[in-house]
Amino acid sequence: MTTITENPKAQRTEPAARRIRRRPLIGSNIFLLILTVAFLAPVAWAILSAFKPAGDIIRDPLGFDPTTFTLDNFRGMFQDVPIASGFLNTGIVLVIKGAITLFCAPLAGYAFAKYDFRGKNLIFGTVLLTLMLPTIVLIIPLLLEMKELGWVNTYQALILPGSVDAFAIFWMRQVISAVPDELLDAARVDGCGEFGIFWRIVVPVIRPGLAGLAVLTIMNIYNDFVWPVVVASSSKMATLQVVLSTLAQNISGNKVGADYATVTGELLAASSVALIPLLILFIVLQKHFINGILAGSVKG
Repeated sequence: MTTITENPKAQRTEPAARRIRRRPLIGSNIFLLILTVAFLAPVAWAILSAFKPAGDIIRDPLGFDPTTFTLDNFRGMFQDVPIASGFLNTGIVLVIKGAITLFCAPLAGYAFAKYDFRGKNLIFGTVLLTLMLPTIVLIIPLLLEMKELGWVNTYQALILPGSVDAFAIFWMRQVISAVPDELLDAARVDGCGEFGIFWRIVVPVIRPGLAGLAVLTIMNIYNDFVWPVVVASSSKMATLQVVLSTLAQNISGNKVGADYATVTGELLAASSVALIPLLILFIVLQKHFINGILAGSVKG
């Protein structure tokens, strides 16, 4: 009967190897902690300052006294700024434009990933080429087009341009390319139609990538400023970002004697309110967002 003897030398080197592996891990955690503090510090300062008296924001910008906690900045902001209509317009654009993107982009990506047709590579290359065009180059032609259609200061102008962008198509094409062709062939053998294959087979498989695209789409639409400020000059059609950008002018024009401290306090209050939806979105969907990013990184 043979006995297995442990190697004392291996026992001595194993803790040392663990220590060597642990050191880079500790260093990475410290570095990530520093980055987290650097990114969150301005956000925390803005939120805390929104609850300070307007004069204290100017006199002591880095200090915070809990005894001076006040909601005056928020009350003044809701009285002077049409932030409710900004949220409403942004919500309407977000729901309709996001739905169009999340319906059409996967279909286009599915066609580029799983079908062979004449001119496929040329068309896909042309789609990718549009990613290189700066947004500022497209503004004037789009604005003239909206004027000819009579869509200036309408929801159509805010929603339809850019509803299905090249990045969304490229993202979904990369995700769908990872779906095995055997699944699709098996569904065809069972008599499933082409749209049925997409809806019943492809969509459940690409759900993480679709969730990642949804988060990115919501963030892009919510933070969009350049196109809404150009095509929606009416205060009734202003989205949230346009309302925030003109906040100082609106307060100065609507409130007699508004000083710099008051404007700053109400601006911080409005920014804090605007931050809440995105913060909730990221907290709720952070797992899906990370999984979607990983799914979108698959090579086609």
